[in-house]
Amino acid sequence: MHSFRSRATLAVVAAFALVGAACASDSSTSTPAASGGTDTGVCQSVDTTTGDALAEVCETGTLRVATDAKYKPQSWFDVQSEQWNGFDVDVANEIAKRLGVTTDIQAQKWAVITAGSWSDRWDLSVGSMTDTVDREELFYFSSAYYFTPAGVSVHNDNTTITDIATDLDGKKVCVGVETTYQDYINQTLVMGAGAPPFEFEVDDAQLQTFETDTDALDNLALGDGVRCDAAISATPTIQAFIDDGGPIKLVGDPIYYEPLAIALDRNASTDQTALAEAVDQIVLDMHDDGTLSTLSQKWYGADLTAST
Repeated sequence: MHSFRSRATLAVVAAFALVGAACASDSSTSTPAASGGTDTGVCQSVDTTTGDALAEVCETGTLRVATDAKYKPQSWFDVQSEQWNGFDVDVANEIAKRLGVTTDIQAQKWAVITAGSWSDRWDLSVGSMTDTVDREELFYFSSAYYFTPAGVSVHNDNTTITDIATDLDGKKVCVGVETTYQDYINQTLVMGAGAPPFEFEVDDAQLQTFETDTDALDNLALGDGVRCDAAISATPTIQAFIDDGGPIKLVGDPIYYEPLAIALDRNASTDQTALAEAVDQIVLDMHDDGTLSTLSQKWYGADLTAST
């Protein structure tokens, strides 16, 4: 089985594509991921008496996954249909299927997820989390399952912000709290080994944080300069907001690129090693057999699963 390790020791290739991070409330939905519970998949050969994290998942027949309920097209909860949708949701369900269990999707606030020390409330974060050096102290990261550029958006009425390196200095920049976008504006962002290089091009911005990326975009949409002069998020999230009628637009080139990974809690009460290795191998298998590419095409209209 492929060895699972933190990004600091995992060779991560340079990134080109689309996504981000933010989060929501407390709904959860169990999704059948495979028939027969542990009669199929990885769990079929797992000794469930060992008491580690993988054994517990296989014993209960459920993989508990934390993600964002307001992060279209990565993940969102449709209140009318009471269904979870999105790329990350499909990835989580596929991981559960290959383990041989069902999926319990839980909407959790992004700040809570990224704080670590989950107190065993869920098993994985499948929420387009970027590996950073700071987060490596809190989480085990899988191999990257896809890649994303961070984009800058302004209100449709704005005509003064066109050059990110000069026009955002001193401006009100809105972002989701505890995101890499916040770290970028604070000039503290350090991504894991292998992430593509970038430069901090924005100085002295007036940072404003919101519970989710979409909250930041909602405030930008109120008008040019009303709450925000600009907002930063994953390019596909910004584009989805635009496609839904949001009066904003993308400006300039991406400011940096991120490899997105699945995270497990380093401070969990049970040994995470076997579950981490199983998840990492499943991610690699999904790359190899084209599943991730197919899901990326489904939700983004492009294959964002490779770095080039």
